Amino acid sequence: MYIGVMNDPAKPVYEEVLAIGRAGYDFVDLTIEGPNAREISVDRMLSTLEQGHLFVVGHTDPCLPYAYPIPSVREVCFRELERCAQLFTALGARIMNIHPCYACPPKMRLALVELNITALKSIVAMADSYGLTVVFENYKAPFDRVATFQILLQEVPGLQVHLDFGHANLGKNAAEDFCRRLGSQIKHVHFSDNRSIGDDHIPLGAGNIDWRSSVNALKACGYDGTVTLEIFANESAVFFQYLDVSRRFLLDLWNRPG
Repeated sequence: MYIGVMNDPAKPVYEEVLAIGRAGYDFVDLTIEGPNAREISVDRMLSTLEQGHLFVVGHTDPCLPYAYPIPSVREVCFRELERCAQLFTALGARIMNIHPCYACPPKMRLALVELNITALKSIVAMADSYGLTVVFENYKAPFDRVATFQILLQEVPGLQVHLDFGHANLGKNAAEDFCRRLGSQIKHVHFSDNRSIGDDHIPLGAGNIDWRSSVNALKACGYDGTVTLEIFANESAVFFQYLDVSRRFLLDLWNRPG
């Protein structure tokens, strides 16, 4: 298992990546978003990653309307995702996440899954040409259930699963269900806690997620890959304390017998 941290796009990106490295994490979940992490210098980031002994998992802007049913809108989003793919590949990444697209006209809501499938086919093929595996993140309905993911994985060759345990605590199916039924296709994981009301991104153990059950389910499906602690805090000192508590809690659970 590799434990990493996502950069906060509101903070200076290179300084934050260095801080993540100094704190002893394995990788940075590099999100390409404004205001301060949209434009990345490959050379400077490679140097920063080397200083921090970090590798990269690619994280794309969650607000891109890449499946909107207007071709010109899709094309602009596709170009932005290809820019991200080029950047991630240059930084040595092998995984690029993508979020569900919920943007569509109100009268087309029932076609939301189909719209995502259509757009994802070309996005996944493009990413594959850069040596990247696209992992699709669970979130709100209808992308909060195993049944929807089974359709997506069947219809979009090469697509894999990004399982966000905090999101699963808010959705139709629990993370344990995803692990049992889609375990071999889970290629990246986000851990954060909440109280089943909002996506709070609080430290592990501070909400109501049963982390012993969650970790055991993840281990049972044979997962041993990247785990991002997607935990938020305004103050940097508190942020790294939250991360450290969560990392120690996770490692304790991971190393216990099931």
